[in-house]
Amino acid sequence: MTSAFNPIPMPVGILTAAFQELTPRKLRDEDPDLAIEDWLQFAAEIGADVIELSSAVHPQNADVPAKALLDPVANTLDLREPFAADRARRVHAACSDTGVAIADIAYFDNLLHHDPAIRQTKIDYMLNVMDAAVLLNVPAVCGFVGRDATKSIEENLDDFEQTFIPLLTEAKTRGVTFRVEQCPMPGWSERFHNNLGYTPAMWILLHQRCERHGVGDQFRIHYDPSHSVLMGQDTRSMFQYLADEGYDFLIDGLHVKGQVIDAEGVSAWGYGGQTADRGDWIDGKPSTNPDDQINAWKKQTAICEHELPGTARHDPLAYLQNRTVDWLDHQLALRELLDVNLATTPLIVEHEYPLARIQDRERLAPILAGSIAFTRHIDQAAAAMYSLQHEVLASQGIPIQGIGREPYRS
Repeated sequence: MTSAFNPIPMPVGILTAAFQELTPRKLRDEDPDLAIEDWLQFAAEIGADVIELSSAVHPQNADVPAKALLDPVANTLDLREPFAADRARRVHAACSDTGVAIADIAYFDNLLHHDPAIRQTKIDYMLNVMDAAVLLNVPAVCGFVGRDATKSIEENLDDFEQTFIPLLTEAKTRGVTFRVEQCPMPGWSERFHNNLGYTPAMWILLHQRCERHGVGDQFRIHYDPSHSVLMGQDTRSMFQYLADEGYDFLIDGLHVKGQVIDAEGVSAWGYGGQTADRGDWIDGKPSTNPDDQINAWKKQTAICEHELPGTARHDPLAYLQNRTVDWLDHQLALRELLDVNLATTPLIVEHEYPLARIQDRERLAPILAGSIAFTRHIDQAAAAMYSLQHEVLASQGIPIQGIGREPYRS
């Protein structure tokens, strides 16, 4: 029987940290949910189907100064006061008015912080995020696992079991999934890997521990290819590895953000990034000055720069060398190798290209609109190729032409 041509596109969205102060701070501090309403309207204007709603500790209460952060965070969802039913009704009305949905809520922080008191404040905040997700009928929260920088990876695996399993149990009682974003967060400490959930083999180890305690279904991955490129990996090979190991179900959301590797920087420092003479240590210990702390991120910025999809030159050689993201093959590999619900799995554009990180509505709107359009058209092309090749031609016994990109080769 001949299959019909039935391409299935994915919903495309935007992380609201792309514009941290869309709503002026003076207004949003007095009326917190105005920031969400404004962002839903802005998302509709730039062509997004969904938003990933960014939450963060209010700047006045944050333990990490803004100057020490490489990438922006935003408390679009303000949780100085717990989210409540009346606030949820207001946000639901804004979603209905704009036609833009909330895909998940993101809170990126170190949930395994070495200081017990600070760790507990972060865990408590994530629980508040989960409560907000329930009231907003949002299926997932997104964040980091983190790492205790005073302990080895092996010790952190045990710490994960003691600290994170109770958090996932709370997620289970709420019917919420926790999606781990895999950035290694090299600027957090002298070490490079400061977020346990940084690569597929670790995802599997963490998931196995979750399964032992009955919370495996609550642990999923929000995949971001920019971090793969940072660590010398490519998407197709990573997806193939997951499929080979029987974990093709783990990825449940995607960030659409690239990384453009600086070949000169890699020649100078290698993929570990700049290891000396950075300026983040003063008199033999980490500086307490936020202006100095940002230099810790030279472990990353010395060798690469974030890409907002569509803003980097088309460079086939860079694709083959794993020095930037091949977006078309990214979306093809997703369909060919993973077990995902394409109609509900979000593609979230994450804007962290420094030179285009403009906090001006009129200037930023066409930049984000262009990136969202690029992402949507690439995904539509991949959907068409997949349906044509793997459904229509396959149903008629007609082989796919050529070879294409292969896993484990560069």
